[in-house]
Amino acid sequence: MTVVVRAQSRQRYLVRRITNTVMLGLTGLATVVAIIPLLWIVLYVLIQGGRFLSFDFFTKLPTPVGVPGGGVVNAIVGSAILVTLACIFSIPIGILAAIYASAHPNTRLGLSLRFATDVLSGIPSIVVGIFAYTVVVLPMHQFSALAGGVALSIIMLPTVTRTTEEMLKLVPNSLREASLSLGAPEWKTSLRVMLPAALEGVVTGIMLGIARVAGEAAPLMLTSFGNSFMNTDITHPIAALPQTIYIYAVAPYKDWHDKAWTTALVLMTLVLGLNITARLIIVWRRRKLGLG
Repeated sequence: MTVVVRAQSRQRYLVRRITNTVMLGLTGLATVVAIIPLLWIVLYVLIQGGRFLSFDFFTKLPTPVGVPGGGVVNAIVGSAILVTLACIFSIPIGILAAIYASAHPNTRLGLSLRFATDVLSGIPSIVVGIFAYTVVVLPMHQFSALAGGVALSIIMLPTVTRTTEEMLKLVPNSLREASLSLGAPEWKTSLRVMLPAALEGVVTGIMLGIARVAGEAAPLMLTSFGNSFMNTDITHPIAALPQTIYIYAVAPYKDWHDKAWTTALVLMTLVLGLNITARLIIVWRRRKLGLG
């Protein structure tokens, strides 16, 4: 009887081990399949865009059709202005909303805020562009960087809010209780105790939000519209990297197609750099808190 039980146990162990090996192999294969498109895109853009990368590309304005050379400095500056405006509009609101949602997660307003944030994150960017066109462009009677910043801030807001909320939840609740027990009001506890403790996480959420909106082109077609010249006035149309890629890519000129690949390489490097930096900050933060 004992021999039979041992044989059955050994057989079950062998089956579990084989099943575990097969499933690990399948998950590894799925991981490789998921990574291949990313590597393919990165390498292809690197090969196509790297051929025309030069110092002038970052320092000169676009040249007319048929004139070789030139750069996209106006689009680089324009993207920086648009992202800065999006940060100004979305970061304060996102952080304050995240503070409330983390401190009062089960209240009616907290649940509604979380639901609204999830819904907002799923709205197509072109719909956000139409909204910004209606509420900003039409009243101003012109396209502008301000309208583009508003559109990008709406897209950026859910990422900042939810990431900051999750990072605030990682802060030990004993810090909040200690601050409140010493007589500090709740708003001061949130701003001077909880928020500084989750500062790395807040920065991570902001960087992820910036990476999210840096590559958006659809809402900018209806708001900032684009500009072939250098412009820093937020009340006038302004160029941006993703919009420049679209304009160059659909044009029937080989020189513009080459510039589109190089512009795509610059934008891809920016977005990948922000995402990698944000992930590294998350890993460092979790290790600091002893969570992984």
